[in-house]
Amino acid sequence: MIRRITRFAVLAASVTTPLCAQQINITGAGSTFAAPLYQAWASQYVKLHPGTQINYQSIGSGGGIRQVSTGTVDFGGTDTPMTDKLLNNARNTLHTDILHFPVALGAVVPIHNIPGVNTQLNFTAAALAGIYLGTITRWNDPEIARANPGINLPAKDIAIAHRSDASGTTFIWLDFLAKVSPAWRDRGPAPTINWPVGFGGKGNEGVAGFVRQTPYSIGYVELVYAVQTKMAYGQVQNAAGKFIKADLASVTAAATSAANTMPADFRVSIANAPGPTAYPISSFTWMLLPRDAKDRNKAAILKTFLTWGLTEGQKFAPGLSYAPLSKPVVDKELAAIKTLHY
Repeated sequence: MIRRITRFAVLAASVTTPLCAQQINITGAGSTFAAPLYQAWASQYVKLHPGTQINYQSIGSGGGIRQVSTGTVDFGGTDTPMTDKLLNNARNTLHTDILHFPVALGAVVPIHNIPGVNTQLNFTAAALAGIYLGTITRWNDPEIARANPGINLPAKDIAIAHRSDASGTTFIWLDFLAKVSPAWRDRGPAPTINWPVGFGGKGNEGVAGFVRQTPYSIGYVELVYAVQTKMAYGQVQNAAGKFIKADLASVTAAATSAANTMPADFRVSIANAPGPTAYPISSFTWMLLPRDAKDRNKAAILKTFLTWGLTEGQKFAPGLSYAPLSKPVVDKELAAIKTLHY
């Protein structure tokens, strides 16, 4: 069984090794979205490779990008592709490129707490955009009511929660909103913004805690977090007009269109993807690695760890509510790993 999300700051302990053996410590940091997957990978990998310890700090995608860009950690985790500016800044600091490697697929879901309403709600793109703009303020607003016939929605103000920290989860949420709403398109997707309305919570825990404790509230968290903590979350209307529940099949469907058009650097968005069964708030999550590494021993482990994760490690994804990568994407990544100067 997997551990609860709140306990994955350190993802793997070292396997007992002879005192004469050299222990090699690999450090990573970043995405909370991908942390359960890195946890499962690390715990299995160190069993196969005694003398290796892999530690991962769940500090958010923004923190992961900063730390890998300054050489503070050996690898970063992000749900937000680095911009050209960030890549150039990292190159100037490290004197090498940072490469993106998708490791799995996940989703972000709208969680809610409406006393007396126990049915899974449907959310149109317009409803979510309006709620987070502050233009839709009550649960019985016509935009919400039309999508939920037969449900007695209360005439109560909507209490809104969002992330306060630099977050890949926020980037995925805003990437979707920017694709479905002209007002959000002008703001653009970003790991953090100045929100028009709402309470800011740190991490999934902060957003989910607010929603649990606040009647008539809404927030957004990663699917894996909602599943593990048994929080109610709604279906979202996709580009084909269908209301879709986030699950392995619908997230995989969202990625199908990207398999044949994946750019060479793997920086791609699958938000609001076409297809009648695609869940619209889906994303890849990436491992960030420098092309060159000063420590050759660590470099060799990073290369084999990533290769193992993209092959054998994919079998751990479904049990953690991630969709595994498709074979065409994995094949492209295995070829790209050869460009690492390790």
